[in-house]
Amino acid sequence: MKQIEIAILNPASVMDIEKDLMAAARITQHGHEIHTVKDFEELYNKPFTQDAVRSMCALPHPTLQKFGVINVIVVGASRRFLAQITRHQNEVKFMSASLQYSDYSDEAAFAIPYDMLDKPEVKNSYIAACKAAMYGYKGYIAAGVGNDSAGYIMPQSLRNVLMISATPYQWKHMIAQRVCRRNTDETRIVMLKIWAGLYDFLPNIFAPSTTGPFCMTGFCAEGKMSCGDAISATMLPKQILHADYPLLFEEVGTNEN
Repeated sequence: MKQIEIAILNPASVMDIEKDLMAAARITQHGHEIHTVKDFEELYNKPFTQDAVRSMCALPHPTLQKFGVINVIVVGASRRFLAQITRHQNEVKFMSASLQYSDYSDEAAFAIPYDMLDKPEVKNSYIAACKAAMYGYKGYIAAGVGNDSAGYIMPQSLRNVLMISATPYQWKHMIAQRVCRRNTDETRIVMLKIWAGLYDFLPNIFAPSTTGPFCMTGFCAEGKMSCGDAISATMLPKQILHADYPLLFEEVGTNEN
């Protein structure tokens, strides 16, 4: 889990998202004043306050947060995370490393579940099982069946590379769904890291007051399935990471983590 990295790929475009959001809001209020493209450009380039951005994000009109896209790369998360996160399809696009075109015979690395990080014996047994699957994978390829067919034996733990493109509103939706403690640790860790990166760029759009899981922004929507352990509404994503996953910030075990 420590080796999972994320990065925002289009930071220059991301910095215009607040400007686009405010322009969309102003169109609704000043349409009668716009007669030419120049009129709109003047409105588009008009200064705005961060309080205004926060106010627009708090409105029940998500369209304002759907202008522009944010592209994120996730390196080192497992294919199990891939299977979970790709359930989100509205206004989201994914591109993953392919088992059909990529040959992992000598390049496999495995994501280690969080609760194994401080259990060396369990972790070593787990890694051995993952490697055994990869020995079979390599053997099938050597037998001439090809990457695609051999990929069926691939363990879910295989580290992957995934590009995700989504609107600000959809990123907020995914964060609300996937930072919830009802998710797997890896999914929470990846999404908390993404949220932290987005917050660094656009703190007024991705503030905890409008972005976090249900328990932070209102009430738990899980009902009887609730974890019963609400996250404080004042916590930032990096603080949640440190509080819930302290082992990520300690030196434990081997380099395979």
